[in-house]
Amino acid sequence: MKKTMMTAALAVGLITSVSAMAEETYFPYTLANPATVKFDDAKKALTANGFQVVGSVSPYAGVQVLVVTNDELKKTAAASKFGGYGAMIRVAVSEVNGQTQTSYVTPNYMKNAYRMKGDLSATTASLEKALGKDKAFGAKEGMSSDELRKYHYMMAMPYFDDQVELGEYDNYAAALAKVEAGLSAGKGVKKVYRIDVPGKEEAVFGVAINDGEGSDKTVMAAIDTGELRHSAHLPYEVLVSGKKAYMLHGKFRIAQSFPDLGMGSFMTISAAPDAIENSIKEAIK
Repeated sequence: MKKTMMTAALAVGLITSVSAMAEETYFPYTLANPATVKFDDAKKALTANGFQVVGSVSPYAGVQVLVVTNDELKKTAAASKFGGYGAMIRVAVSEVNGQTQTSYVTPNYMKNAYRMKGDLSATTASLEKALGKDKAFGAKEGMSSDELRKYHYMMAMPYFDDQVELGEYDNYAAALAKVEAGLSAGKGVKKVYRIDVPGKEEAVFGVAINDGEGSDKTVMAAIDTGELRHSAHLPYEVLVSGKKAYMLHGKFRIAQSFPDLGMGSFMTISAAPDAIENSIKEAIK
Protein backbone atom coordinates (compact mmCIF):
# COMPACT_ATOMS: atom_id res chain seq x y z
CA MET A 1 0.00 0.00 0.00
CA LYS A 2 2.83 2.40 0.98
CA LYS A 3 4.62 1.65 -2.29
CA THR A 4 1.44 2.33 -4.29
CA MET A 5 0.83 5.61 -2.48
CA MET A 6 4.44 6.67 -3.00
CA THR A 7 4.24 5.85 -6.71
CA ALA A 8 1.01 7.84 -7.03
CA ALA A 9 2.54 10.80 -5.20
CA LEU A 10 5.59 10.74 -7.47
CA ALA A 11 3.33 10.60 -10.53
CA VAL A 12 1.31 13.58 -9.34
CA GLY A 13 4.51 15.49 -8.61
CA LEU A 14 5.87 14.70 -12.05
CA ILE A 15 2.65 15.78 -13.77
CA THR A 16 2.61 19.01 -11.73
CA SER A 17 6.23 19.69 -12.59
CA VAL A 18 5.73 19.07 -16.30
CA SER A 19 2.59 21.23 -16.26
CA ALA A 20 4.46 24.08 -14.59
CA MET A 21 7.29 23.82 -17.11
CA ALA A 22 4.81 23.92 -19.96
CA GLU A 23 2.90 26.96 -18.65
CA GLU A 24 3.21 29.82 -21.10
CA THR A 25 4.65 33.12 -19.99
CA TYR A 26 4.06 36.56 -21.46
CA PHE A 27 6.04 39.76 -21.87
CA PRO A 28 4.68 43.32 -22.13
CA TYR A 29 5.83 44.04 -25.68
CA THR A 30 6.67 42.41 -28.98
CA LEU A 31 9.36 43.72 -31.31
CA ALA A 32 8.27 43.84 -34.95
CA ASN A 33 10.14 41.90 -37.63
CA PRO A 34 11.77 43.70 -39.25
CA ALA A 35 12.05 46.08 -36.31
CA THR A 36 12.55 48.98 -38.74
CA VAL A 37 8.93 49.09 -39.99
CA LYS A 38 8.08 52.75 -40.65
CA PHE A 39 4.98 54.42 -39.21
CA ASP A 40 3.04 54.76 -42.47
CA ASP A 41 3.91 51.21 -43.53
CA ALA A 42 2.80 49.87 -40.14
CA LYS A 43 -0.49 51.74 -40.46
CA LYS A 44 -1.14 50.30 -43.93
CA ALA A 45 -0.22 46.77 -42.86
CA LEU A 46 -2.47 46.88 -39.81
CA THR A 47 -5.41 48.21 -41.80
CA ALA A 48 -4.89 45.49 -44.41
CA ASN A 49 -5.07 42.88 -41.66
CA GLY A 50 -8.41 43.87 -40.18
CA PHE A 51 -7.48 46.55 -37.68
CA GLN A 52 -9.23 49.89 -37.38
CA VAL A 53 -7.00 52.87 -36.63
CA VAL A 54 -8.64 54.92 -33.87
CA GLY A 55 -5.91 57.43 -33.17
CA SER A 56 -2.25 58.35 -33.10
CA VAL A 57 0.01 60.62 -31.11
CA SER A 58 3.61 61.78 -30.95
CA PRO A 59 4.04 62.22 -27.19
CA TYR A 60 7.57 63.59 -27.57
CA ALA A 61 10.25 63.85 -30.25
CA GLY A 62 11.31 60.58 -31.84
CA VAL A 63 8.21 58.58 -30.89
CA GLN A 64 4.94 57.97 -32.71
CA VAL A 65 2.20 55.76 -31.27
CA LEU A 66 -0.59 54.28 -33.37
CA VAL A 67 -3.69 52.91 -31.61
CA VAL A 68 -5.80 50.23 -33.29
CA THR A 69 -8.71 47.96 -32.45
CA ASN A 70 -10.67 45.18 -34.14
CA ASP A 71 -13.84 43.16 -33.65
CA GLU A 72 -12.17 40.53 -31.45
CA LEU A 73 -10.68 43.12 -29.11
CA LYS A 74 -14.02 44.91 -28.73
CA LYS A 75 -15.90 41.63 -28.25
CA THR A 76 -13.45 40.55 -25.56
CA ALA A 77 -13.72 43.96 -23.89
CA ALA A 78 -17.51 43.68 -23.87
CA ALA A 79 -17.34 40.30 -22.11
CA SER A 80 -15.12 41.51 -19.27
CA LYS A 81 -15.61 43.78 -16.27
CA PHE A 82 -13.71 46.99 -17.03
CA GLY A 83 -12.70 45.29 -20.26
CA GLY A 84 -12.55 48.60 -22.08
CA TYR A 85 -9.00 49.07 -20.82
CA GLY A 86 -7.99 46.28 -23.19
CA ALA A 87 -10.06 47.25 -26.22
CA MET A 88 -7.04 48.43 -28.18
CA ILE A 89 -3.48 47.63 -29.18
CA ARG A 90 -0.81 50.33 -29.04
CA VAL A 91 1.92 50.22 -31.70
CA ALA A 92 4.99 52.40 -31.22
CA VAL A 93 7.59 53.57 -33.72
CA SER A 94 10.62 54.94 -31.88
CA GLU A 95 13.82 56.46 -33.19
CA VAL A 96 16.65 55.08 -31.04
CA ASN A 97 20.23 56.07 -31.79
CA GLY A 98 19.36 56.80 -35.40
CA GLN A 99 17.52 53.51 -35.90
CA THR A 100 13.77 52.83 -36.19
CA GLN A 101 12.38 50.48 -33.57
CA THR A 102 8.78 49.31 -33.97
CA SER A 103 6.96 47.37 -31.27
CA TYR A 104 3.49 46.64 -29.99
CA VAL A 105 1.68 45.60 -26.83
CA THR A 106 1.53 41.81 -26.49
CA PRO A 107 -2.20 40.96 -26.57
CA ASN A 108 -2.15 38.10 -24.09
CA TYR A 109 -0.01 40.00 -21.60
CA MET A 110 -2.55 42.81 -21.68
CA LYS A 111 -5.52 40.44 -21.58
CA ASN A 112 -4.30 38.76 -18.42
CA ALA A 113 -3.04 41.91 -16.69
CA TYR A 114 -6.52 43.38 -17.18
CA ARG A 115 -8.28 40.15 -16.15
CA MET A 116 -10.15 39.88 -19.42
CA LYS A 117 -12.21 36.87 -20.48
CA GLY A 118 -11.97 35.36 -23.94
CA ASP A 119 -9.37 34.54 -26.54
CA LEU A 120 -7.13 36.99 -28.43
CA SER A 121 -5.38 34.41 -30.62
CA ALA A 122 -6.80 35.88 -33.84
CA THR A 123 -5.63 39.35 -32.85
CA THR A 124 -2.17 37.98 -32.05
CA ALA A 125 -2.01 36.21 -35.41
CA SER A 126 -3.16 39.33 -37.27
CA LEU A 127 -0.55 41.48 -35.53
CA GLU A 128 2.20 39.03 -36.36
CA LYS A 129 1.05 38.86 -39.96
CA ALA A 130 0.96 42.66 -40.24
CA LEU A 131 4.12 43.56 -38.36
CA GLY A 132 5.99 40.32 -37.79
CA LYS A 133 7.50 39.07 -34.54
CA ASP A 134 11.16 39.35 -33.73
CA LYS A 135 10.99 38.71 -29.99
CA ALA A 136 9.04 39.46 -26.86
CA PHE A 137 10.57 41.93 -24.41
CA GLY A 138 9.88 44.33 -21.58
CA ALA A 139 10.83 42.10 -18.65
CA LYS A 140 13.76 39.88 -17.73
CA GLU A 141 11.35 37.03 -17.11
CA GLY A 142 7.84 36.55 -18.46
CA MET A 143 4.82 36.08 -16.27
CA SER A 144 2.17 33.40 -16.41
CA SER A 145 -1.51 34.22 -16.78
CA ASP A 146 -2.04 33.57 -13.05
CA GLU A 147 0.79 35.90 -12.10
CA LEU A 148 -0.51 38.64 -14.38
CA ARG A 149 -4.07 38.36 -13.13
CA LYS A 150 -2.95 39.06 -9.56
CA TYR A 151 -0.14 41.42 -10.51
CA HIS A 152 0.96 44.34 -8.38
CA TYR A 153 4.39 45.91 -8.11
CA MET A 154 4.96 45.08 -4.47
CA MET A 155 3.23 44.91 -1.10
CA ALA A 156 0.79 47.78 -0.47
CA MET A 157 0.82 48.77 -4.15
CA PRO A 158 -2.46 48.76 -6.16
CA TYR A 159 -3.90 45.88 -8.15
CA PHE A 160 -5.88 46.09 -11.39
CA ASP A 161 -9.18 46.37 -9.54
CA ASP A 162 -8.00 49.30 -7.40
CA GLN A 163 -9.58 51.72 -9.84
CA VAL A 164 -9.31 55.47 -9.38
CA GLU A 165 -12.77 57.04 -9.61
CA LEU A 166 -12.40 60.31 -11.49
CA GLY A 167 -15.99 61.52 -11.40
CA GLU A 168 -19.66 60.60 -11.22
CA TYR A 169 -22.33 62.11 -13.47
CA ASP A 170 -26.10 61.98 -13.86
CA ASN A 171 -26.07 59.13 -16.37
CA TYR A 172 -23.93 57.45 -19.04
CA ALA A 173 -24.72 60.03 -21.72
CA ALA A 174 -23.79 62.88 -19.38
CA ALA A 175 -20.57 61.12 -18.39
CA LEU A 176 -19.58 60.60 -22.01
CA ALA A 177 -20.33 64.20 -22.94
CA LYS A 178 -18.35 65.61 -20.02
CA VAL A 179 -15.29 63.42 -20.58
CA GLU A 180 -15.36 63.96 -24.34
CA ALA A 181 -15.53 67.74 -23.94
CA GLY A 182 -12.94 67.91 -21.21
CA LEU A 183 -10.33 65.77 -22.93
CA SER A 184 -10.87 67.45 -26.28
CA ALA A 185 -10.33 70.92 -24.79
CA GLY A 186 -6.61 70.22 -24.51
CA LYS A 187 -5.99 71.77 -21.08
CA GLY A 188 -2.83 69.93 -20.10
CA VAL A 189 -4.11 66.73 -21.68
CA LYS A 190 -4.97 65.63 -25.19
CA LYS A 191 -7.59 63.15 -26.39
CA VAL A 192 -5.97 60.55 -28.64
CA TYR A 193 -8.87 58.19 -29.36
CA ARG A 194 -12.26 56.91 -28.24
CA ILE A 195 -13.53 53.35 -28.52
CA ASP A 196 -17.14 52.49 -27.68
CA VAL A 197 -17.47 49.00 -26.25
CA PRO A 198 -20.35 47.23 -28.02
CA GLY A 199 -23.44 46.13 -26.11
CA LYS A 200 -22.71 47.91 -22.84
CA GLU A 201 -22.48 51.40 -21.38
CA GLU A 202 -18.72 51.63 -21.61
CA ALA A 203 -16.21 53.64 -23.63
CA VAL A 204 -12.47 54.08 -23.35
CA PHE A 205 -10.53 57.25 -24.18
CA GLY A 206 -6.82 57.52 -24.82
CA VAL A 207 -5.18 60.47 -23.07
CA ALA A 208 -1.80 62.10 -23.64
CA ILE A 209 -0.45 64.03 -20.65
CA ASN A 210 1.32 67.13 -21.89
CA ASP A 211 2.28 69.11 -18.79
CA GLY A 212 3.60 68.73 -15.28
CA GLU A 213 5.42 66.00 -13.35
CA GLY A 214 3.21 63.34 -14.88
CA SER A 215 3.75 64.39 -18.49
CA ASP A 216 4.54 61.64 -20.95
CA LYS A 217 7.90 63.18 -21.80
CA THR A 218 8.94 63.57 -18.16
CA VAL A 219 7.95 60.04 -17.14
CA MET A 220 9.45 58.28 -20.13
CA ALA A 221 12.71 60.27 -20.05
CA ALA A 222 13.22 59.01 -16.50
CA ILE A 223 12.37 55.33 -16.90
CA ASP A 224 12.33 54.32 -20.58
CA THR A 225 16.09 54.18 -21.06
CA GLY A 226 16.75 50.58 -22.09
CA GLU A 227 17.98 49.34 -25.45
CA LEU A 228 14.46 48.29 -26.42
CA ARG A 229 12.00 51.07 -25.70
CA HIS A 230 8.62 50.72 -23.96
CA SER A 231 7.03 53.53 -25.98
CA ALA A 232 3.84 51.48 -26.52
CA HIS A 233 3.11 52.08 -22.81
CA LEU A 234 1.45 55.32 -23.96
CA PRO A 235 -1.16 56.78 -23.99
CA TYR A 236 -3.05 56.30 -20.72
CA GLU A 237 -6.74 55.40 -20.57
CA VAL A 238 -9.86 56.93 -19.10
CA LEU A 239 -12.77 54.52 -18.87
CA VAL A 240 -16.38 55.66 -18.76
CA SER A 241 -18.48 52.83 -17.38
CA GLY A 242 -22.10 53.56 -16.57
CA LYS A 243 -22.30 57.02 -15.04
CA LYS A 244 -18.74 57.04 -13.66
CA ALA A 245 -15.30 57.77 -15.11
CA TYR A 246 -12.30 55.75 -13.99
CA MET A 247 -8.61 55.31 -14.63
CA LEU A 248 -6.15 52.63 -13.65
CA HIS A 249 -4.06 53.64 -10.67
CA GLY A 250 -0.84 55.17 -11.98
CA LYS A 251 1.27 52.93 -9.75
CA PHE A 252 -0.34 49.89 -11.37
CA ARG A 253 -0.51 51.22 -14.94
CA ILE A 254 3.16 52.23 -15.03
CA ALA A 255 4.39 49.14 -13.19
CA GLN A 256 2.62 46.64 -15.43
CA SER A 257 4.32 48.29 -18.43
CA PHE A 258 7.71 48.34 -16.66
CA PRO A 259 7.64 45.26 -14.41
CA ASP A 260 11.43 45.27 -13.91
CA LEU A 261 11.56 48.90 -12.83
CA GLY A 262 13.76 49.22 -9.76
CA MET A 263 12.57 51.07 -6.69
CA GLY A 264 15.21 53.73 -7.23
CA SER A 265 13.90 54.44 -10.73
CA PHE A 266 10.30 54.34 -9.51
CA MET A 267 11.15 56.96 -6.91
CA THR A 268 12.37 59.36 -9.61
CA ILE A 269 8.76 59.51 -10.85
CA SER A 270 7.10 59.24 -7.44
CA ALA A 271 5.05 62.36 -8.13
CA ALA A 272 3.83 61.14 -11.53
CA PRO A 273 0.85 58.92 -10.54
CA ASP A 274 -0.84 61.71 -8.57
CA ALA A 275 0.08 64.29 -11.20
CA ILE A 276 -1.47 62.19 -13.99
CA GLU A 277 -4.64 61.68 -11.96
CA ASN A 278 -4.89 65.38 -11.12
CA SER A 279 -4.35 66.43 -14.75
CA ILE A 280 -7.19 64.21 -15.94
CA LYS A 281 -9.52 65.17 -13.09
CA GLU A 282 -8.92 68.84 -13.78
CA ALA A 283 -9.77 68.32 -17.47
CA ILE A 284 -13.06 66.51 -16.91
CA LYS A 285 -14.40 68.10 -13.74
